[in-house]
Amino acid sequence: MRLAPVFAAVTRRTFVMFKSYSFNSISSLVTMYLVFCLMFFGAKAIGGPVLSSAQTLEAMVVGYFVWLLAVYSYSDLSWDITNEAQVGTLEQLYLSPVGYKWISCFVLVSNAILVYSLNIVFLLLMMVTTGKFLRLDLISLVPILVITVAGVYGIGYMLGGLALVYKRIQAFFQVMQFVLVAFLLAPVDRYVWAKLLPLAMGNHLAAEVMVRGKHLWQLPPADLLYLTASSAFYLALGLAVFTRCEKAAKKVGLLGQY
Repeated sequence: MRLAPVFAAVTRRTFVMFKSYSFNSISSLVTMYLVFCLMFFGAKAIGGPVLSSAQTLEAMVVGYFVWLLAVYSYSDLSWDITNEAQVGTLEQLYLSPVGYKWISCFVLVSNAILVYSLNIVFLLLMMVTTGKFLRLDLISLVPILVITVAGVYGIGYMLGGLALVYKRIQAFFQVMQFVLVAFLLAPVDRYVWAKLLPLAMGNHLAAEVMVRGKHLWQLPPADLLYLTASSAFYLALGLAVFTRCEKAAKKVGLLGQY
């Protein structure tokens, strides 16, 4: 079984789709930037000197950056399943010799390459807007973000499974965006249970690197363990839910109809 040609084909399709629908993709990024500007300037006008402190502004930029990565990460697979079902090609993907789980994995990886590239540009734009330039220690930052997003992929697999069975779950996507914000704001410094929530520990450690200038090896080993364990748990849970929904969809013949 040769997986490399399949990965190459999926990656090529991802970039072709982005180019073909570039207006929609760019419009989405512009909308996200405008939302950040409204949030930043509105909060600055209301908060005054309190929000003008360097670490508060920098923490806001980090939180929004991590939230953007999470939103695109968890929605990639579920949107892909919904779109494939709408155009009637989902069943054909399940007939692939490599199996749909490998294809879904390649979809997530190829989208991650594109999303990380776009969000780095977005991060630079946010730093220029706020006038607060973060420390981009990629050696320390990339592992934290990759592990954090792995847990979010678990949520994506859960939603992907629901999309297989219920088809239209777009309204639930909107709800999840606000749930992710709540995870970002979880008080990891005060409560141990908050460290086990998706995004919470990842956002905290990313802020330690980008705002306070710490290196990966200077972060508390216990915090890194919490991040790795929670992300592994949510990824495993997501895969289990997806497999269960996949079996249910196959049993009642939902893959070939929308």
